[in-house]
Amino acid sequence: MTEMLYLSDHYLKEFDAVILDIPDYKSIILDRTAIYPRGGGQPSDRGSLALEDGTVLSIVESSKDHDRVTHTLSQPLSDEQNQKFKGARVKGTVDWQLRYKHMRHHTALHILSGVVYHKFGSRITGGQIYPDRARLDFTLDDLSKERLAMIESEMNRIVTDDREVKTYWLGAEEALEKKELYRLSADLLPKGLEKLRIVDIVGFDAQLDGGTHVSKTGEVKKIMISKTENKGKDNKRIEIILAPAE
Repeated sequence: MTEMLYLSDHYLKEFDAVILDIPDYKSIILDRTAIYPRGGGQPSDRGSLALEDGTVLSIVESSKDHDRVTHTLSQPLSDEQNQKFKGARVKGTVDWQLRYKHMRHHTALHILSGVVYHKFGSRITGGQIYPDRARLDFTLDDLSKERLAMIESEMNRIVTDDREVKTYWLGAEEALEKKELYRLSADLLPKGLEKLRIVDIVGFDAQLDGGTHVSKTGEVKKIMISKTENKGKDNKRIEIILAPAE
């Protein structure tokens, strides 16, 4: 089992851990990690692991399977390292520049989805975060210039408000009874969990979510709609870009 430190502290850049397992020569499982694994449209973090003997391992990808996070290395371990490193202590470091880009875009998508949901009752049919842009697909039948202008204006009003972004947990049964908390279709919701995590833009919008976010909407900076696509009947895509962080 891996303790997922990124769930409680999105700004944690370094952490101490122990190597629990090395499933193959390019994969490492830690007892705890702040390196976010891909999921929910948010890409994996990158990072590094420094061992006490001076070895530094580069993490290029991470994935989660139930309660274990697997980190993929840029280079395979030698036979000697594979034997030696299991149980070793490491100092982990998150690639903060990449993580912060993902955090800003993820919070921006929550602002976008909140505006579209509260204004039009539309739910999400897909989405993806990139370091330089992000997109969501919605159950929308119309994306007129007037609607897009209103959506962009409302998003930036929430940014300017500099609202707090906080996380908390609810029992799964209680969370799933609050239909306003989930924007994906019901068959895509997580199964078999006792509790679910909520990301709340205070006073504006709350959603089920397992990703990393900034602590205030002001950190997102200006949101601009860069592209739209018609993905089929009642399915529209909105892509956004952000003003640079200072």
